[in-house]
Formats: sequence, C-alpha cells, structure tokens
Amino acid sequence: MARITSDMTIGEILQVDPHMANLLMSGGMFCVGCPASQGESLAEAAMVHGIDPELLLVRLNTFLEAQESGQAAE
Repeated sequence: MARITSDMTIGEILQVDPHMANLLMSGGMFCVGCPASQGESLAEAAMVHGIDPELLLVRLNTFLEAQESGQAAE
C-alpha cells in the first residue's frame, strides 16, 4: 500500500495518485500546480499555507486507503 509522508513533495504525492490534487486544494493548498510544489515537502507547504500537516497526512492516507479498497472518500 502506498503511504504519504510529510517529507514527500507535492509532486511526489500527485505521482502516487493525481486525484489527491482535489483533496489538497479543498484543504486550502492551491500550490499543486506551482513550480515550488516540485521541491518543497508536504510539511513545508502545509506550514506556508497555515495547514496542520498531521491532519493533512491523515486525510491523504485515508483517501488512499479508500481508493485501494474501492471506496470513495474525501
């Protein structure tokens, strides 16, 4: 099972599952298309946007788990 970690870049996260872009944007992280997203970690991007990185990790990994089990979640 793929697992998202706080040291992954936004670009790496989107390579795991491009559908996570909607989840990131719905949480206030509109940098998914920004060139900086290829070099800054999820933790760094969350800090810049005032988002709790641990909460974001839980949401992203819950999404992945649901995708892998064939359920829709967000």
